[in-house]
Amino acid sequence: MKAAIFGAGAMGTVLGAFITAAGKQIDLISRNRAHISSLKERGAQITGGVKLSVKVNALTPEEVSERYSVIFLMTKQCDGGLEFLNGILEEGGVVCTMQNGLPESAVIEAVGKDRCLGCAVSWGATFIESGKVELTSERSKMTFALGSPEGGNAETGTVKQYLSCAGKVTVTENLEGARWTKLAINCAFSSLSAICGMTFGEVGKNKITRSVALEILNEVFTVAKLSGVKPGKIQGHRIDGLFSYKGPFKKRLALALLPLAMHSHKKLVSGMYFDLKAGRPCEIDFMNGAVSAAAKRVGAPSPLNDRLCEIAHEIEQNKRKICFENAFLLR
Repeated sequence: MKAAIFGAGAMGTVLGAFITAAGKQIDLISRNRAHISSLKERGAQITGGVKLSVKVNALTPEEVSERYSVIFLMTKQCDGGLEFLNGILEEGGVVCTMQNGLPESAVIEAVGKDRCLGCAVSWGATFIESGKVELTSERSKMTFALGSPEGGNAETGTVKQYLSCAGKVTVTENLEGARWTKLAINCAFSSLSAICGMTFGEVGKNKITRSVALEILNEVFTVAKLSGVKPGKIQGHRIDGLFSYKGPFKKRLALALLPLAMHSHKKLVSGMYFDLKAGRPCEIDFMNGAVSAAAKRVGAPSPLNDRLCEIAHEIEQNKRKICFENAFLLR
């Protein structure tokens, strides 16, 4: 059996380093030639929440010559490339998509429903330089919610074994609920981090961004429930229960709890921030945009997620700068 990570950026490099260090075979595949070259020469250098240096097997897509039984998909949805998977996936193999947003439908369209698993990832990492990545979440908070979008899958146990090398894996029958819970956090914290240039900890600590983040969470959970989705637990907690409110007392309590909930991920900076800073398109349409699309389907308003998409696109088009003041456009 051979396994690969397709899209070995920051998080893929961390996952690949842990799997390799545990003695399992895993190929790290990335289009970033400089990164692959450094991984070949010096191995994966992981700092931050853990100190790890390990020699890994790294490849560019052009260097792949084998087919894989398990492929962990960790590219950004906006990068495309799903057609490449069929060319490197064994017959009977499985793709476990670990992308942000709600990616399963696109992967199913590319490889088939029987060859797709989904995984909501509850930790983060930051690319420092070629071959070097910082784990920006606490080591103990590296968790995975693994499931099948179409019911049971015979390869779930095999995929769990690989992911368990890096953290705690929960096999869930409610993958859609786990996805929406992670999506809510991304829509609130990742998006504000991106347009304001803040860490997750700073978003939670500042009164303005914390208030906006709470409203975004509630907007996402409202759309999810109207769509027939039961939000799942993340790291053992029902986030929708903690941060949904109807009265002023519950709102004050939710605002007080929000920084505590993000404490283990306070150093995390959204990957979308680095894309916007570098002048690249970001994943906003696959996160906040996914909520806006779902809201339209159920006839619900989604003004905050709509506006976040607009602001991010204005930054992409050089019509707006990344700055804290962008938060005031969402109040």
